[in-house]
Amino acid sequence: MLSYSLIAPAKINLYLEIIGDRSDGYHELAMILQSIGLADQIDVRSINTDNIRVHCNHPQVPTNKSNLAYRAAELMVKQFPEAFAKYGGVDININKQIPVAAGLAGGSTNAAAVLVGIDLLWKLGLTQSELEELGGRLGSDVPFCVAGGTAIATGRGEQLSPLPSLDKIYIVLAKYRSLEVSTPWAYKTYRQQFGHSYIRDSDNLAAHANAVHSGKIVKAILDKNTREIAQKLHNDLERVVLPAYPQVLQLREVFANQEGVLGAMMSGSGPTVFALVESQKQAEQVKLQVREAILDEDLELFVTQTITHGIQVASSV
Repeated sequence: MLSYSLIAPAKINLYLEIIGDRSDGYHELAMILQSIGLADQIDVRSINTDNIRVHCNHPQVPTNKSNLAYRAAELMVKQFPEAFAKYGGVDININKQIPVAAGLAGGSTNAAAVLVGIDLLWKLGLTQSELEELGGRLGSDVPFCVAGGTAIATGRGEQLSPLPSLDKIYIVLAKYRSLEVSTPWAYKTYRQQFGHSYIRDSDNLAAHANAVHSGKIVKAILDKNTREIAQKLHNDLERVVLPAYPQVLQLREVFANQEGVLGAMMSGSGPTVFALVESQKQAEQVKLQVREAILDEDLELFVTQTITHGIQVASSV
């Protein structure tokens, strides 16, 4: 039986602006998304039955239809019934390295890897844009996880405009294992507190979303100016998450006070906080200093870096 092993990178938000409400109930967003080296490994294998099976080494990750990777396989079965009839079901094994419920798109990148893996297993020959379109049906972050690199994301996050990739900017990530922040809660709370400032009409929404293309952080990315990028980090959801979650606020403040940290911010709806630093040596030093400043075994710390790609094939059998 054929099998593919895929690397599924996490992502962080370098910029997240909530512009207004959309008619579909989602928020109109303007974001800059960035792939990072921290990644899961997804093994996708053909099996002789007509089943979808999901396994995972992490006890918190469901292996039923509530798992986005499972739903990605279901979508491929529905979209390509003839290929499913020819090649049979799929066995999906998720080796989790990305923290769960962290705001790092762990579930979305797993789903993206399953789409890519089944495309290869079933010899469908889908283009990247076709895979991204399928991903958009599963979740707002899935298209970016397919593509990877650095991109502006608008709409609800599924409309992508690639930017020149940022490579080897070092990052320290921190997350409390037991702490979760509900993404729906974060957006709902933001709407309750700041909805009065939303742009209402669709023309202005589109214009405002488009304005991020000429924004200061995009210029810094085009210039590959790490220090300037770090100064322009922005996340609207910090306005509701930090007051409600003192641990996340403390992490952000501890990071910001470390020597060598160029900038620090919460990623997505949290609770992960990341810091941009000058070098791998500096990143390891910051990791140690944060560990000493917060003596809590529940705190996970990772050193990683920005990368230029999304889903990649590691091997095939």
